[in-house]
Amino acid sequence: MPSAAFRKLDGRDVCVYDTRPGTVRELVDRIGRAEIVINIRSSCRFDRQVLDSCPSLRLISIWGTGVDNVDLEAARDHDVAITNTPAVAKDTVAEHTLMLMLAAGRRILEVDQSVRDGLWPRATIAQLNGKTLGLIGVGAIGRRVAELGKGIGMDVIAWTFHPSAELGREVGLQWADFDEVIAKSDVLSLHVRHSEDTHHLVGPRQFQAMKPTAILVNTARGSIVDEAALIDALETHRIAAAGLDVFETEPLAPESRLKRLPNVVLTPHSAGISPETVEAGLAMSIDNVFAFLEGRSVHRVV
Repeated sequence: MPSAAFRKLDGRDVCVYDTRPGTVRELVDRIGRAEIVINIRSSCRFDRQVLDSCPSLRLISIWGTGVDNVDLEAARDHDVAITNTPAVAKDTVAEHTLMLMLAAGRRILEVDQSVRDGLWPRATIAQLNGKTLGLIGVGAIGRRVAELGKGIGMDVIAWTFHPSAELGREVGLQWADFDEVIAKSDVLSLHVRHSEDTHHLVGPRQFQAMKPTAILVNTARGSIVDEAALIDALETHRIAAAGLDVFETEPLAPESRLKRLPNVVLTPHSAGISPETVEAGLAMSIDNVFAFLEGRSVHRVV
């Protein structure tokens, strides 16, 4: 049964695909004559080759916040507008972030498997109350994570590219420089967009500076973290654990060493997927299309 949001497209000339295109050629074959494309999250990459091959394209409406799957310079050159749906999934992603903190800190996967194997372990678990939650990035999701962290008794420190005293007071957090957040956090949670400035923002030097009891949580983008360095830090117990919803290569490769590590919790880039966010995100992405066609204000990235 189509959603209420999807029914907004009734009577429109719409082609719907429920699978990802396997190649650039297949993507171009699907959208080559289209003026508008609605793309679900980062399911397809719109690089210069794709945009060169789609001269009729005027708008890519992304259901999701991140736009790292679009070559923004190429879109600008082709006069293709890019819209997104910021903050739609903030509650769902923030709740998932909290879940990963707790699951990693309490070694839920290890303990669960032990019980299933007939054991009755008395695991040493991490209490988060009274500990320091460090945020890298304080957008809509980061703010909500701060609120949830404070709700379970954590002290919150944060770094962002554009800190403001007003935001710090509003959210109830303390600003710190980047290296201080890395060094002081018991849980380090990432909430920045992936860009040239944030690629491998957390790498070998940062893992060396983190507490050996620290937990890393990433529900932002996989390439913000140097994954090879993270695996090394987990294997050598340089840090205690990680909770990951995003990866440098997605889906996660079958041979990934992350799959063999007992001190990491893995989810398949699903933090923002709930019935509520699916409906709200689709509705906003469609509303962005109508606003664009009517010349009204939209959530425009380019």
